[in-house]
Amino acid sequence: MSAQGSPAQQTTELLQELIRNAAVNDGTPDSGHEHLQVRTLQRFFEGSGLEGVVVEPHPGRASLIIRIEGTDPTAPSLALVGHTDVVPVEPGGWSRDPFAGEIVDGVLWGRGAIDMLNLTAAYAVVTRAIATGGFRPRGDLIFAAVADEENGSRFGVDWLTEHRLDLIDADYVLTESGGAHAGAQPHLGVMVGEKGGAGRLLRVTGAPGHGSAPWGSRNAAVIAAEAVTRLARHRGTTVITPQWRAYAEALDIEPATRTALTDPARFYDGLPHLGSLGGFAHASTHTTISPTIVRAGEKGNVIPGTATVQLDIRILPDVTREDVEGLIRDALGDLIEHVEIEGDWFGESTASPIDTPLFDALGSAVRRAYPTAELLPMLGVGGTDGRFYRRRGIPAYGFGVLSERWDYGTFRRLFHGNDERIDLDSIALTVDALDHAVRSFHADTSTATKTRVTEPATA
Repeated sequence: MSAQGSPAQQTTELLQELIRNAAVNDGTPDSGHEHLQVRTLQRFFEGSGLEGVVVEPHPGRASLIIRIEGTDPTAPSLALVGHTDVVPVEPGGWSRDPFAGEIVDGVLWGRGAIDMLNLTAAYAVVTRAIATGGFRPRGDLIFAAVADEENGSRFGVDWLTEHRLDLIDADYVLTESGGAHAGAQPHLGVMVGEKGGAGRLLRVTGAPGHGSAPWGSRNAAVIAAEAVTRLARHRGTTVITPQWRAYAEALDIEPATRTALTDPARFYDGLPHLGSLGGFAHASTHTTISPTIVRAGEKGNVIPGTATVQLDIRILPDVTREDVEGLIRDALGDLIEHVEIEGDWFGESTASPIDTPLFDALGSAVRRAYPTAELLPMLGVGGTDGRFYRRRGIPAYGFGVLSERWDYGTFRRLFHGNDERIDLDSIALTVDALDHAVRSFHADTSTATKTRVTEPATA
């Protein structure tokens, strides 16, 4: 890896090294090893005059923050926030080594290739290019390579917001994820917000007994299995958000399918026609409950008396804590007598306004690659570090530019999935667009202000 060659080449080489560092975050405090990523990035910035600040709230859980001061203290600042950790893999499901960073037929394979080491690498390349070139941004430019995004950001942006806000504070933010195509007329998605979260634990109570006599027993594992099945089958309420309506209207689909997909009463009639996009469509229109971790039993010949089911719950705008518990109870029905719902964590959905100078700069950047393209504001169905900014009234957008081979269904399926990869054309398009957007925003911020909205706005 070196800071030589074209921006696309630099981004590709840096991405390969970040993948090879295998900064896997399994949710335990001692995983992640993001300090390896910090060292790689520090080597990349050598000779640029940029050193930055490293914070390490827990051994190995390091983040690197670099700030380039602007020429005008009153001009708004921009932060490029990329996480450096990745989720675990199931090696048997991969066609190639998930941590080799191989390039085959113009495609770079590896865990983190799209979530989101590609963008973190591109942010670094753009930041270095600005620091070593003749361009001076009007407002501050912040590069933040942060830890622990994949497990709630306890050692990353959450910690920084609480303890070192001075390092990462900004008036505008770019982060993951966007850039996939929708529709025959080019539309590229920009994540202007995201669903919230309200994870819960179901504690199931049965009665222990001997495994040789299952008839009539109250097997907690069986009750938990039935609870999981009911949760998976429960449809809940379909909500057509403004972002989903705009997305459905941009799709190149039959009019009857589009009509169904924007009608709560007929939504499920249109869903089978979307193929790989179906999961995103469903998640965009529903508060979702995913059973993720099920535990029961300690010995092979003992019927378990207790079991637990971890629930990943993602909530739409305007959903309350009470709504979440009501949804679980509706799904479980009469099983609720055997189940206790534990946990009260609640993170509301967030969204940013789109009438901002940064959003305009993103549109200009996209049209360098696709002259007739329009930006398509989207509500992300997963979580990003952007939420920590939006909840303080700071516009945060997930942005990239992908090649035409990518639709959002394919793009989204590789997040946390097998065979994660990105093509080199998309790397080149993204780093070019980011460089243009940053320079455009910082060169002409005469209409921008440092004023922050007090409540997240809907796009």
